Amino acid sequence: MSGYRMDRTGEDIMRELTAILRTVKDPRVSGLISIVRADVTRDMSYATVYISSMDGIEAAKNAVKGLTSAAGYMRRELGAALKLRHVPELRFVADDSIAYSSHIAQTLRGLTTEEDHE
Repeated sequence: MSGYRMDRTGEDIMRELTAILRTVKDPRVSGLISIVRADVTRDMSYATVYISSMDGIEAAKNAVKGLTSAAGYMRRELGAALKLRHVPELRFVADDSIAYSSHIAQTLRGLTTEEDHE
């Protein structure tokens, strides 16, 4: 039962942080940045949020620095949006899954065009 609650809370946090992300005014948080996943600890005291960018891992790492400095603001907004007794502390981690999947898609497109030419 508690595993279901952690998953549901992680999805709620991810959904709300996506909306809050648009209001962050830090210049390091720009471009196509998305939240890939949000993992919540068992006691719901910490939430690890995985950030990815279309511009690559360096842009995601730079965005993580900006989001870390805005974590207090984001946590306050998250508490106002969700009805939780205790709002988890946010930890941000850079992830390169969007850039990696984009690279795979380009490779697959290249393979299909090579097959069409043969």
